[in-house]
Amino acid sequence: MKTLVNRQFDFMGKRRIAFIISGLMILVSIASLLFQQLNLGLDFTGGTLVEVRYAVAPSLDAVRQTLEGSGFRDVSVQTFGASTEVLIRLQQAFDPEVGDRVVSLLREGGDRVELVRAEFVGAQVGEQLRDQSGLGLLVALGVVMLYVAFRFQYKFAIGALLALMHDVIIVVGVFSLFQLEFDLTVLAALLAVIGYSLNDTIVVYDRIRETIRTSRIDDMPAIFNEAINLTLSRTLATSGTTLLVLLALLILGGDMIHYFSIALILGIVVGTFSSVYVAAALLLTVHLERKDLIPPKKEVDAEEEQLP
Repeated sequence: MKTLVNRQFDFMGKRRIAFIISGLMILVSIASLLFQQLNLGLDFTGGTLVEVRYAVAPSLDAVRQTLEGSGFRDVSVQTFGASTEVLIRLQQAFDPEVGDRVVSLLREGGDRVELVRAEFVGAQVGEQLRDQSGLGLLVALGVVMLYVAFRFQYKFAIGALLALMHDVIIVVGVFSLFQLEFDLTVLAALLAVIGYSLNDTIVVYDRIRETIRTSRIDDMPAIFNEAINLTLSRTLATSGTTLLVLLALLILGGDMIHYFSIALILGIVVGTFSSVYVAAALLLTVHLERKDLIPPKKEVDAEEEQLP
């Protein structure tokens, strides 16, 4: 029985199917962003913060359900320091009586609850900072393109840039499509996805470059398949172990990093797919050839040829 290391998968033979899948995901993501937009969290929109103290540590899910059942929307509940200290974020305009209303609702279940504070929370990321973040993301992608072009060749840079844009659009599109809360932790996860996906892509590109230089054939799809198969076990092992950690964070990490974990899980799955299919297959689309990596031999001057 062949092991995974010895198997040879025809990735490039399925590249058109992969392009169709990627294209559909990108179209759905862009359509959702245009018509539904993102469900921005309190970090972007501002709202009300209420801190309460319980005599006995409560169930955060029960607290959330109680408040949402009473008409509060987009309720975020998390512990704050001790397990009896609960921080409640409400996506609504500040009301001086909101703290007393929240405490009254929580006391209806028989719990001993006291109000610590209730205050307005301004948006941590305003319109100007959002614009600057978008500009910074574009600058980062530009720097990545220059780095890959310098280290490899400009055709590699095109493939890497399009693969990164592919990953970002799909992850953001999923958050828009399912109206998952997009906050600062998700933005941080998005930047982490860019770094992870780029690292994986560079590993694949490095193997492709070395295989092209050492191979004696000019069949580029066959060379790419050989290179990707050589890195496949490493890619799956890295992605698999990272996903195990993120699944643990998703299940046990609580509300504070719930969407952060989801964004990273989506990013690693999509990033692994794009490193194997999108980034590599795009090199065939831009017609990468052996001569792009192996410069022609220098011609010997006629005078040197005549020397004894």
